[in-house]
Amino acid sequence: MKPLTDMAVEVLNTADGRAKTALSRTYAALWQAARADGTVPPIGTATPPMQPARPALPELLAPRDVPRRRPGTPEGRIALLHAVAHIELNAVDLHWDIIARFGHVPMPVGFYDDWVKSADEESKHFNLMCDCLEAVGSHYGAMSAHAGMWHAAEDTAGDLMGRLAVVPMVLEARGLDVTPGMIEVFRKAGNTRAIDALQVIYAEEVHHVAYGSKWFHFLCGRHDLDPKVVFHDLVRRYFHSTLKPPFNEEKRAEAGIPPDFYWPLTEDAAP
Repeated sequence: MKPLTDMAVEVLNTADGRAKTALSRTYAALWQAARADGTVPPIGTATPPMQPARPALPELLAPRDVPRRRPGTPEGRIALLHAVAHIELNAVDLHWDIIARFGHVPMPVGFYDDWVKSADEESKHFNLMCDCLEAVGSHYGAMSAHAGMWHAAEDTAGDLMGRLAVVPMVLEARGLDVTPGMIEVFRKAGNTRAIDALQVIYAEEVHHVAYGSKWFHFLCGRHDLDPKVVFHDLVRRYFHSTLKPPFNEEKRAEAGIPPDFYWPLTEDAAP
């Protein structure tokens, strides 16, 4: 079995969304089968691309240039599905990137178990969203998308603790805040396929945020650091905005992030 970091780079270098997620799920299954047999496959080290391969479409725009569409309209709901698909595809790459980019950092095998599982689930989420788009006569790539989603990966490329703080504990935690509202949009529209898909995503994203919190606290313990102080410092350094309420405090707590981690970050932004 090839090293896990090599598998991660192959996924990152695959451009087409469906092909990327198929490879992701294949490699996740190989890893999980080996682990189920009690084997610890080689981790290795790798040099991943600074940016993952992407399909020609969607056109990627600056956030301010992405058209705003009202979710109460059919076009707005398609745009919402498209935006979630784009987020999920980025998440696939983010989870494989943390494996590929930080293979040189000594970590327990459970770290890799968690992020392989997360990458596998994000791959499933992308495909669920693509299925929802196709069911309403659209597809991923039919609309423009947000170009800034990979910035957090670039900013934290040399800082594992920064990556854990910003990606799962800030960006993915935001998904816990907004997904219930999205489910309600599709409930009003009677789109049961989208409701079912978003409920799967909502349930599994809690675990992804929890993995971020778990391994962030693990590294703080390794270095005898105060997790809350370090979290605030890293988010202010790498996340160039304030956090915006309302927060899903119940799900954030379930994922291991208490209110005193995120509420102070609503008050000031990085310069």
